[in-house]
Amino acid sequence: MLETLSLKFLFGGLLSLITITNPLSKIPLFVTLTQEMNDRGRANQARRACVYAAAIMVVSLLAGNLIMAAFGISYGALRIAGGFVVAVLGYRMLFLTQDPGMAPRPAGREDYAFFPLAMPGISGPGTIAVVIGISTEIAELSGWQAKTMAFGMTFVAIAGTCLAMWLVLHSSALISQRLGRSGREVATRLMGFLLICVGVQFVGSGIRTFMAGS
Repeated sequence: MLETLSLKFLFGGLLSLITITNPLSKIPLFVTLTQEMNDRGRANQARRACVYAAAIMVVSLLAGNLIMAAFGISYGALRIAGGFVVAVLGYRMLFLTQDPGMAPRPAGREDYAFFPLAMPGISGPGTIAVVIGISTEIAELSGWQAKTMAFGMTFVAIAGTCLAMWLVLHSSALISQRLGRSGREVATRLMGFLLICVGVQFVGSGIRTFMAGS
């Protein structure tokens, strides 16, 4: 039972988080922001952005239920709202009209690790919604062992996601050159379709929670 549960939160968390963060779509943004930096500066920005993003996701995971209790938000309501947010982001990625992740480079700045790379680039509203959605699933588990296992596997999924993001950003120049615009668009559209599926799953789960509580 615990082994099945751990695999569910590990691989489910990895799939959801890697899909919502979509590392390949961050390449144009990262390359644009760091184009005037040397290799050491780009590596530093990539590392710090991933550390910040991991911290945001961990805080969302741990504090998600407290925030919901403070505002009187039910698990079902959050899952439905989060599902709509994720699905809309997926729709925009699936039917994008411009190069994914491309953004103008702000003038007069040398540090982009927290904003806009970590927030909202990596850990944006969709990512936070997914993480808080996972926290609501953990809160509904029975037994401290199951909850501890689920939290632990989710932490591993967050670490794995940020590690994958770091590897992509660290090799962004090479990957961008190899993929080209068309390759990035194909990857982003595929991730967009998967995000729509994740969002629909969240909405369905929220509706079931509402029905069970009524």
